[in-house]
Amino acid sequence: MAETGTDPPWLSLPAEVGPLIQPLISDIVELIIGTIPRDVPVYAMPLEGRFGQGVRRGVSVALHRFLDLPGTRLPALSADDIWVYERLGRGEVRSGRSLESLLAAYRAGARVTFRAISQALPLDRFEPEVLLALGESIFAYIDELSAVTAQGYAAEQSERAGEHQRLRGELLEMILRGDASESAVARSAAAVGWVPPEVVVVATVPFPHVQGLRAALGPEALVAERGTDVVVVHPFAPRAARRRDLGRALAGRRAIVGSSRPLARAAESLHLALAAGAHGLLDRDAVDADTAPPLWVGEHLAELVVRAEPLALADLATRVLAPLGRVRPSTRERLAETLLAWLRHQGQRTPIAEELFVHPQTVGYRVAQLKELFGTALDDPEARFELELVLRAGHR
Repeated sequence: MAETGTDPPWLSLPAEVGPLIQPLISDIVELIIGTIPRDVPVYAMPLEGRFGQGVRRGVSVALHRFLDLPGTRLPALSADDIWVYERLGRGEVRSGRSLESLLAAYRAGARVTFRAISQALPLDRFEPEVLLALGESIFAYIDELSAVTAQGYAAEQSERAGEHQRLRGELLEMILRGDASESAVARSAAAVGWVPPEVVVVATVPFPHVQGLRAALGPEALVAERGTDVVVVHPFAPRAARRRDLGRALAGRRAIVGSSRPLARAAESLHLALAAGAHGLLDRDAVDADTAPPLWVGEHLAELVVRAEPLALADLATRVLAPLGRVRPSTRERLAETLLAWLRHQGQRTPIAEELFVHPQTVGYRVAQLKELFGTALDDPEARFELELVLRAGHR
């Protein structure tokens, strides 16, 4: 817009310029319509239908308004004109074209207009300075028109981004509620361009640490505000590189990442992340919050178990008892009982045999099987603690 207190350049144009050029408006419109597709390749299409009508209307409105300006202090655009050019800017977003293409079309139109008007002016009636003022006025006018169009373009982009994020937030809530059918989730995901993964993790990030989070995570993450945190639903793959990328995006944000779950059970991952936060697992060590990696709940399940988290206990049992999955169910039960007795009695064969009502030689045979299945884990104090914890809780 023209600066406050500064006369617009069209004030120095003779007022009669408008009436002189008025009969040429239709011809100038056609010249511009013919020039735009040639000078701006993205518009190299027949200017027909709704699009063509919009272009013609925009050009016509611009020319008629410009011819009202010579010799006045009127603003470049009226309220109605502003509406027209904001709509043109919004239309470019909807059509998937760049703002620069439309502004290039404006500049092409300005050149055609200046050439046509300067050729039509009877120079014997005007001083040469009039042509300079004409050129300055046309391009100042185009600058004003471009600015309004850019505002419309930016407003449409912002509204679309906001609507897109709103729909992604609704999808996140649908997933975490767990009450929608697989087809409903698929439809909502398709509407926002998200491919539903088979397995996800859900992370929480407190508000003071969310700046730039969406950009860091990329479009494969669903991100939405929830209570005092921002919640993230992110595809999960056990590959080290994928985990490292997610960890890097969440580093320094005091993030807590729940255990991985099938998409339909994503709420369980969130539950574990919230439980870890509620029980202070993130603050168990004095760390620099600006550089600390996220807390992966799956690595601290025993700590959660101690705090009576049944979901964490189930996760821990699945992990630490996995070697027993290689034997038959009946054998698994016997070996699990023997392992618990072995842990409880610190490997002393006689008390183990007495507890299980078996011969000490049988104990030796079973313990050999256990060592073959679990390997060095039975020599690790923390692994033995986790095993005893889940076995005492009844997991087999």
